[in-house]
Amino acid sequence: MRALAVVAALTLLAAGCTPAPPPPAPGPSPAPSATGSAAPVPECEPRKSWRPTRGLEIPAGSRMAEIRARGHLILGTSQDTLLFSSRDPFSGAIEGFDVDMAREISRAIFGSPDRVRILVIPRSRRVDAVATGQVDMAINTMTTNCARWQRVDFSTVYYEAGQKVLVGRDSTVTRIQDLGGRTVCAASGSTSLENLAKIEPRPDAVARRDFGECLVAFQQNEVEAISTDDTILAGLAAQDPYAKVVGDPFTQEPYAIAISRTHRDLTEFVNAVLERMRADGTWKALYDKWLHDSGPAPKPPVAEYR
Repeated sequence: MRALAVVAALTLLAAGCTPAPPPPAPGPSPAPSATGSAAPVPECEPRKSWRPTRGLEIPAGSRMAEIRARGHLILGTSQDTLLFSSRDPFSGAIEGFDVDMAREISRAIFGSPDRVRILVIPRSRRVDAVATGQVDMAINTMTTNCARWQRVDFSTVYYEAGQKVLVGRDSTVTRIQDLGGRTVCAASGSTSLENLAKIEPRPDAVARRDFGECLVAFQQNEVEAISTDDTILAGLAAQDPYAKVVGDPFTQEPYAIAISRTHRDLTEFVNAVLERMRADGTWKALYDKWLHDSGPAPKPPVAEYR
């Protein structure tokens, strides 16, 4: 029998600091502030973001200056995406490729990578958490797309992924089309769940709060397969010796950092950080640190601007 995965309860982690302040009550997106304004989204090209016109400057009155004065950056992410953002069972820290992206942004604002506080949020709440100001940004294997651009801004693409399928080691399934009418798990609020509805013959999609819960459902034989980005599936397979990832990617999933539309200056600043990381080898170093088992580091995604 497959060993059951342990899925920790949602919690708030302060990375070397006291807990982040309580989130505001749910409500509409905040009004434009002095540091930025919500501009209409032009004809959607979701890979294109705002050009970093001022580089890594932090002008007085900017969103970056506000974050610096506060003393920490609030990151929204998950705690169960192995290699990208998962809780170390020994130290209790949430770590991974996505967390280290936030640490580089912290370095650019504070001169230190250690000013990140983490708010663990379910995938279905990521856009809400950004739009309502609960977090400064969400970095969580999150695909940039036109629907999400209507509520939040995105950075340039920092990682290219594609959706595949995880099945049992003895399964004869080789591609998503083999799972028509059979139970396949994906996280609520994810593009992975939406993509399953486009497959013919259509799988019987089963939603769980996050992919850690999908893994538990898979290990308890409640679902036959899990389908999401290849990066996430690689982390799940590493936790279950009875699982394997099969098939070619059947979608493109460009990951980007979600930021409030009222803080365009912060989006531009983050894009400048990403430019620096591509140019000075930091992106490759993070890939080699976390994702080396996937093969040699590819070239970082090329920045596209509006």
